[in-house]
Amino acid sequence: MVRHVTTPQQVSIPGTDFLVEQYRLPNGLRVVLSPDRGVPVVGVAVVYGVGIRSEVPGRSGFAHLFEHLMFQGSANVAKLEHMSYVQGSGGTLNGSTHLDYTDYYEVLPSNALERALFLEADRMRGPAITEENLANQIDVVKEEIRVNVLNRPYGGFPWLKLPPVMFDTFPNAHDGYGSFEDLEAATVKDATSFFETYYAAGNAVLAVTGDFDVAEAVTMIERHFGDVPTRPAPTRRDLTEPDLTAERRSSYVDKRAPLPAVAVAWRVPDPAADITAYLPYVVLGELLTDGDASRLVERLIHTERAATSISGYVGVMGEPFAVADPTAMILSAHLPNGGDVDKLLAYTGEELTRLAEDGLAKTELARVKARIAAHLLREDDAVINRALRLGTSEVLHGDATLATRFTKLLAQVSEEDIVSAAATLTPDRRAIIEAIPGGTK
Repeated sequence: MVRHVTTPQQVSIPGTDFLVEQYRLPNGLRVVLSPDRGVPVVGVAVVYGVGIRSEVPGRSGFAHLFEHLMFQGSANVAKLEHMSYVQGSGGTLNGSTHLDYTDYYEVLPSNALERALFLEADRMRGPAITEENLANQIDVVKEEIRVNVLNRPYGGFPWLKLPPVMFDTFPNAHDGYGSFEDLEAATVKDATSFFETYYAAGNAVLAVTGDFDVAEAVTMIERHFGDVPTRPAPTRRDLTEPDLTAERRSSYVDKRAPLPAVAVAWRVPDPAADITAYLPYVVLGELLTDGDASRLVERLIHTERAATSISGYVGVMGEPFAVADPTAMILSAHLPNGGDVDKLLAYTGEELTRLAEDGLAKTELARVKARIAAHLLREDDAVINRALRLGTSEVLHGDATLATRFTKLLAQVSEEDIVSAAATLTPDRRAIIEAIPGGTK
């Protein structure tokens, strides 16, 4: 079902209104069900409240390494069988590690729902943590770092390079891919302890979406997850840090980068504690950089020729609707050969000041909110995206149904909210990271 929300500029923005049912098993597992019988496909996602910011010194990269271990078999599933069972059913699967959560998911024909539930429950009871599995997955992760970071132009820019400039504490600032030294030092004992601490049923959300009967799904979930051992969810670490009061700036040489690049970030309000104050920054990032009509594309690319590309978003990993505090709004740009970073920063500051002082053009806000809403609705059309958004909303906000209200909340963002947000993006609150190509400044 789709309902329409009227914005202050009288543009109708459609919002999702899919059915959501929630309950909790005695072992603490939270279950979110969202049936949609339109297409014979189901999405199954298990989202755990553990991520890069759960790591401790000496164990950088461990959350991502453990994600790999979860695909190496479990008590009743041999190595590679999880993948073969899903693909043999006509489905697909994957997993991913983020700052504050890790997800595992399958998309299958609806008649294979129970197979996916069995597979996820079996590895929730315990993955096959062996010396052999640990060693080969350390090698896999190290190769992934080589391919995605060390041997790629702009590898890790800005998501790995910016946090150490902006933040001071280890959870917020460290390299989430991990150092080779830390990865090689990992032991089976470390992995077992990590599993027992963070992969408890009470620290997980199971989300099922698509073509299924709720009563039948509840029975299947109880059959497969009901006897998963009860372990309490870990207490979330205190990640708070004070806001910046003076500009921080750093640079590094990227020998593989053909052009200079720069990323600028400002802290934004806590998305869980005050989503009303947070969402204007989501809209502002798009307003500044989304499309040829946006302010910074027009100024930096078309008029001043100060940049070859520009993007703006909230969340270090670019996930505005699946992020926890502390987080940031980021403007990231590539410059032409010989480009001047200081001029680009000055032009950006002028546009932010103009926005804060003069406000918005007549249709500017409505256009941007409509584009964001359209993107969200397209994403939620896929059952697995819906499952992941429900699961992450429950893990990060304690409210799965928030996933159904994002477009409604965006529609309520006013011009005054945007102007106020722009006024906070001052030089004394920003962190800057520059990638310098070819070993020369």
